[in-house]
Amino acid sequence: MTQIETLRRLNEIAVYSVFDKAFKTFGRVVDGYDFSAMTDWLRQNTPIPENGNVYVPSVPELEATQVFSAVEAQFYGGMPAQTGYCNGRNTTLNGFEYHKGSEINIGCDDMVLLLCHTWEIAPDNTIDGKAATAFYLPAGTPAELYEPTLHLSPCRLCDEGFRTVVILPRGTNTPLDSKPDATETRGGLLLMKNKWVIAHPEREPLIRQGAFPGVKGENYEFRYKEA
Repeated sequence: MTQIETLRRLNEIAVYSVFDKAFKTFGRVVDGYDFSAMTDWLRQNTPIPENGNVYVPSVPELEATQVFSAVEAQFYGGMPAQTGYCNGRNTTLNGFEYHKGSEINIGCDDMVLLLCHTWEIAPDNTIDGKAATAFYLPAGTPAELYEPTLHLSPCRLCDEGFRTVVILPRGTNTPLDSKPDATETRGGLLLMKNKWVIAHPEREPLIRQGAFPGVKGENYEFRYKEA
């Protein structure tokens, strides 16, 4: 039995690989870049926390690599970008976020992304957690997540956790200068710069930050092994 088949047997939601055609509306596998300098640095210099996740938006050492300059010049078309990381042991949905502009994830370890589309958001800014689809992302595979793709933290596929390079437009996931008035339907979802968030009501850290508790249903836990 393949790993995908095992994950499908253990989980109630749909599970695919990022190489499957089901991924086409969410993103694509990026080619033409060698991200090994980034993933090697992450393995050597960043620990996996004992509990929860740690996210750092911008790391000078990652942004000093040649591949970062190439991504900024080519992938983002000369626009300023940032490279940071997300490390952790997460296994739950917790919510969704989206950005204006694509995100690239490169895992040092195999992991799963729980994804949805912004058009699944209801007019009252709620969304059913059961709408999520799981995508297996093998270690070292760079995946672009398109602008309308809802996502949040990866989910681990081993007890040790995961390390993930995260590339985004410059300034994303940094504090807002001020909270703007919600003059549009989704304005109330803006939590940080270029970061719109719908949290599951059980995800207290996000709720305390001011995230809108709009994910309906259970806080889905992705299973990677028998209980």
